[in-house]
Amino acid sequence: MRIIQIIDSLEAGGAERMAVNYANALADRVAFSGLVTTRKEGVLLNQLSNKVSYLFLNKKTSIDLKALFQLRKFVIQNKVAIIHAHSTSFFFAFLLKITLPSIQLLWHDHYGDSEFLSKRPLISLRLIIPFYNGIIAVNQNLKVWANQQLHFGNSIYLPNFPTEEKNSKEYTILKGTAGKRILCLANLRVQKNHFLLLEVAKRIKESHPEWSFHLVGKDFEDDYSQQISHLILTFKLENTVFLYGSKQDIQNIMEQSTIGILTSQSEGLPVALLEYGWYHKPVVVTKVGEIPLLVDNAVNGFIVAPNSETLFYDSLVQLIANNDLQICFGKALNKTIRKQYSEEAVMQQYLNWLEISCK
Repeated sequence: MRIIQIIDSLEAGGAERMAVNYANALADRVAFSGLVTTRKEGVLLNQLSNKVSYLFLNKKTSIDLKALFQLRKFVIQNKVAIIHAHSTSFFFAFLLKITLPSIQLLWHDHYGDSEFLSKRPLISLRLIIPFYNGIIAVNQNLKVWANQQLHFGNSIYLPNFPTEEKNSKEYTILKGTAGKRILCLANLRVQKNHFLLLEVAKRIKESHPEWSFHLVGKDFEDDYSQQISHLILTFKLENTVFLYGSKQDIQNIMEQSTIGILTSQSEGLPVALLEYGWYHKPVVVTKVGEIPLLVDNAVNGFIVAPNSETLFYDSLVQLIANNDLQICFGKALNKTIRKQYSEEAVMQQYLNWLEISCK
């Protein structure tokens, strides 16, 4: 097989991480593995294996003919047969299909607001999706949605999977006290609900003032980001909550952190949660998306209803107060992830499905 991944950017996000993970994993499993970034590069470029062929298009508009024919040339030269398009890059892959009808298209749906699927634009998707051979959904809700709303039969649920960090050139130093740091690995997006985090942080500051919160993820410098910064000042959390922006040295950051949290109001299967478990971190997370399939409450982590400030706070305090429980949860979550969400398991399902989908 000769396959390329297409993604809009290589900023540090879940879809972007998975595009890189797939490209790297396939490099040792198929004849040709490539990755194409259409619009913008980013910190994840350093995580790409040197076995993966890479192309950056620097696309300026939705229909950028120069970028399109550059992609077409890359595909022809490398005899690529399968285009694996992630998230919103599905449209550009469709344009390529018009110029090269023989290629096979796959769409990897990473839609993060899986609790609010009714808000998705259907018309454009219904027009384009018949040109695709298959859809990969990152959670069961998206798979059902593809079947029912797009009337598309060949969809498969494949969970995200973590991998070892490669080639990190950063060395982030977290503020706060060692052994008392709470990490939230999430881009500053509305569905991540950092407002709940700040409410909890305000209470933790009163009850456990030596503990601190560390927010690692892209700052889009929008209204949501400004509200977060405003609340940090309003709640007087300048010495409790720290913002770092996008970072690529996740392993280093994990090693400096004690507890991992997600306060999301909507999710698929967050890569951050997989990474928490990969690095043996105990977690407190919200009950959204596929998270309940991974976290068994009080067995390998704490899971609470979304927007439940008191429950989230109480669960976090239990972890803070019990070092043995932290270790127990971290080991149990790591075991779950290595058993059910490994690269090997997902790649086997993926390649078997491709044999059927792209004959």
